[in-house]
Amino acid sequence: MQKMLNRLRSGITALNQRRDRNTGRYAVTNFLLTALFPLFIVCMAELNQDKYPSKLILFCVERPSVMIFNVLMAALIFGMLLLLFKRGWRAMAVQSFVYMLLSVIELFKFGTNGNHLLLSDMKLANSLKSISSFAYIQITPQLITYLLVVTAYVGAAFWFNPRQRLKLSRRLISAGACLATFAAIVAVPGVSSTVYGLFDVDTSEADNTFQLNEKFDNNSFLAFFVQTTSEGLANRLREPEGYDPDAIQTMLGGNVDQTGQNGKERPNVIVVMSEAFADFRPVAKQLGLQTNAYKQFDAVGAEGCKGTAVVPTFASFTVRTEFELLFGLPVRSLNDPNMPQQLMKDRPQPTLARYYKENGYATAYVHPFLRTFYNREEVYSNFGFDTMLFEDDFTVDVNYYGAYIDDETVFNQILKLVQDTDQPLYLHTTTMQNHQPYNKGEDPDAEFDNYLTWIARTGDSLRAFTNALKKLEEPTIVLFVGDHFPSLKGEDSVYDQLGINGNNCQVLYEQSYYLWSNYKLDYSGVPDTELSAFYLPYVVMDLAQIPRDSYLQRMHDKMQSLPVYATNYDPDGARDSMLDMLTYDRICGEDLSGQELIEKTEPETKN
Repeated sequence: MQKMLNRLRSGITALNQRRDRNTGRYAVTNFLLTALFPLFIVCMAELNQDKYPSKLILFCVERPSVMIFNVLMAALIFGMLLLLFKRGWRAMAVQSFVYMLLSVIELFKFGTNGNHLLLSDMKLANSLKSISSFAYIQITPQLITYLLVVTAYVGAAFWFNPRQRLKLSRRLISAGACLATFAAIVAVPGVSSTVYGLFDVDTSEADNTFQLNEKFDNNSFLAFFVQTTSEGLANRLREPEGYDPDAIQTMLGGNVDQTGQNGKERPNVIVVMSEAFADFRPVAKQLGLQTNAYKQFDAVGAEGCKGTAVVPTFASFTVRTEFELLFGLPVRSLNDPNMPQQLMKDRPQPTLARYYKENGYATAYVHPFLRTFYNREEVYSNFGFDTMLFEDDFTVDVNYYGAYIDDETVFNQILKLVQDTDQPLYLHTTTMQNHQPYNKGEDPDAEFDNYLTWIARTGDSLRAFTNALKKLEEPTIVLFVGDHFPSLKGEDSVYDQLGINGNNCQVLYEQSYYLWSNYKLDYSGVPDTELSAFYLPYVVMDLAQIPRDSYLQRMHDKMQSLPVYATNYDPDGARDSMLDMLTYDRICGEDLSGQELIEKTEPETKN
């Protein structure tokens, strides 16, 4: 054994001696390997986006300044790494790993939900296990080829062994200069705007997913990632001007209308946020769509009422709509983060569940998926729910449809909670059945047909649920609404057929919602216009006759005067100072408007 170790050490020593000789012997080769590396790694990261060399060449011809920008940014990073590590292959290995990892993540993310990679997505690193259960991860020969080419380039650098010999002090100063320049371009607005303008990087505002995708096409992967990072840093949420207790008190002042808000009825309130539910019938003629997928939803709506809600997201980031339904606050007021829950202070939150608790309700949250996804279990434990059930907590028989627990199981669990709870129940559920991927049907390539089949199954389950509620003596109100339109991709995707782009995609943020009750209810007060999703809880609270406080009154008034407040739907709409300040106060500030509510409803029992 010792002889083998000695031979190994001798072999490594001989290899390193040969590599040290190569440093001087192949000076020109080493110069070329070092000088060309930034261009090489940029090209490989771009080619990895499901591109072919011809497509990359075309981009370079059409957008040469953007390509130069990409190379210069890569050169700054490479220069810093080379100065720190001294040996070229080490710097190349580190940068190659980071660039290709980001490129692969971008490839898989876009393939999964049609959205491009943003720096804010890194907040989901703790949910990789959850994401892997539905992410579209396909190891193609093209991907393997590109990774092997990168590995070969780093291997060549290892053999020829380019290196630099500056003294430590000069290396550190120069590395710091590279880092400072890179950071200034990304994080200093004045520098960013100048540099992006110089290289013709697309800095246009992208208020919806389609505009964002168009920006990606104009900028390429690396420039897009860098520019959107700059944009995100510049647009990070700040304390509203004039935020203080007096301002909040002034906003909440005024009369409170308690007409019809006696709180005596106290029906169960069930909020069903249906994963990826969307009604495609408004565009059915253009698609040649003939389907009965929605007939059961129509039956439910005929017994109650139907309206149109404007949701704050498309194809992904369910938690944006979920936030609006749980808090009754607009995502726009937080500058449209992908994960608004990440902005919350770690403290009891003034959710709408607490209003129900104050009025004698038990509260529950049901989600048939992993408790770790979006860190729901930890974050939502501050939301005032008496009971929280995730996929491994169900107390009814569990059935799957496709990859997830089916909606029938969820509705059965809700029925059991209603029956087992002595108090009236407020319950929110976020379903999973209709989550992508949609290639698990009779024809894996017929994504849209598969999707409609699943939607029909949800309709059947919803109708069976409402029929079961009719047999209960407990008055119950149900709100059913989708979180976003589904992610449907490919050359012949539904959205391509419809000619959807950044300027006409508002329809994809409109969601049909259904209100239903198992007792006679007057729906005449439900707004008959489009309504931002965050207002829906107030509509339901009025139907349930939940007494208003000054905050609920102001939000009800705002619903009348500003029914839609959403960037993706109305990007030119003016900011509303009241909504912005109240949202900041409750989520990021001192909770001056909701502290009294929390004091009334704490402590709660958490399951």
